[in-house]
Amino acid sequence: MGGWAGFSVAWLYWYFWVIVVGFEAVAGGKVLGYWFHAPLWLLSLCLMVLMTATNLFSVSSFGEFEFWFAGIKVATIVAFLVVGTLFVLGLLPGHDADFSNLTSRGGFFPKGVGAVFAAIVVVIFSMVGAEIVTVAAAESRDPALAVQRATRSVVARIGVFFVGSVFLLAAIQPWDSVEVGASPYVAALRHMGLRGADQAMNAVVLTAVLSCLNSGLYTASRMLFVAADRGEAPARLVRLSRRGVPHVAILCSSAIGFGCVLMAWLAPGTVFLFLLNSSGAIILFVYWLIALSQIILRRRTSEEKLRVKMWFFPVLSVLALAAITAVLVQMAFDRAARSQLWLSLLSWAVVVAVYFVARARGRRRASTRGSPRPA
Repeated sequence: MGGWAGFSVAWLYWYFWVIVVGFEAVAGGKVLGYWFHAPLWLLSLCLMVLMTATNLFSVSSFGEFEFWFAGIKVATIVAFLVVGTLFVLGLLPGHDADFSNLTSRGGFFPKGVGAVFAAIVVVIFSMVGAEIVTVAAAESRDPALAVQRATRSVVARIGVFFVGSVFLLAAIQPWDSVEVGASPYVAALRHMGLRGADQAMNAVVLTAVLSCLNSGLYTASRMLFVAADRGEAPARLVRLSRRGVPHVAILCSSAIGFGCVLMAWLAPGTVFLFLLNSSGAIILFVYWLIALSQIILRRRTSEEKLRVKMWFFPVLSVLALAAITAVLVQMAFDRAARSQLWLSLLSWAVVVAVYFVARARGRRRASTRGSPRPA
């Protein structure tokens, strides 16, 4: 698609994740505030320091932290699926089988089918991150095998963990009983009569936040490293520490995260809100470019060189493009998401402009070096 596309994906993806890092640090600070009465900015900065140190130590320490974070999340969701299934089937003492919440209070679509499409915008951002495995695979022993295993299991995991747990949430409690800003899982566990659910689930939420913060910082630093290796970022970003990690790229990425935390404290309604909105739709732009480039490259690549193949090509790839486009159009008509779309488009325009300016300067330097010097 041209150098502008690769440049856009690298820098937009980096920008998205460094903002997410700052946002998750603030979210983690709020969770810690459930147990510790300290300023939000101080708790958030402590989490930033912890995750930065983890990424600077070694790649294996990042993987070890992520392994345990993911393990806790998966174990909790599995436990919730088991207990929730027993509850709705009436297999727990004192409860009868009851699925009435799925059809009561306005029916299965109480706000109409259009509400489902409006919710897709939020759901899309909840699914962001599955592609990180392809970034981490580059540092594994067999990248192609790692990517194949991950992509084959991701659909099943989303179906079981995400769809399954949300189905149980809707079956356990009425859809209009959920409180904004409160965990629906905590509410469901309380409804089932499980004591101490709020403490346990808040601890799990904290691990989920730290997992996102940890992986976000890892991904952002690797994007900077790759961009520098391609000559699209300062060359010093490719430096590795004695432990084999791109420490300069990690520190630069975490610096933006620290800045976001400070803005959340000093200017939450202006600068911090602008940063969040300006990165809101960026991941969709990145996915859109990746899907389009996959179609182009697949047609250019011979079958014997394809180790990882997209399912149902090109139908599924075209459907992915159409679905992402539909979500972007939905954002344009949604008052709550409209500002995110336009500010994200502005961010993309700035990145493309930087690319062409840098390219023009590079040509001038090349022509100057090639011109004969005066006697």
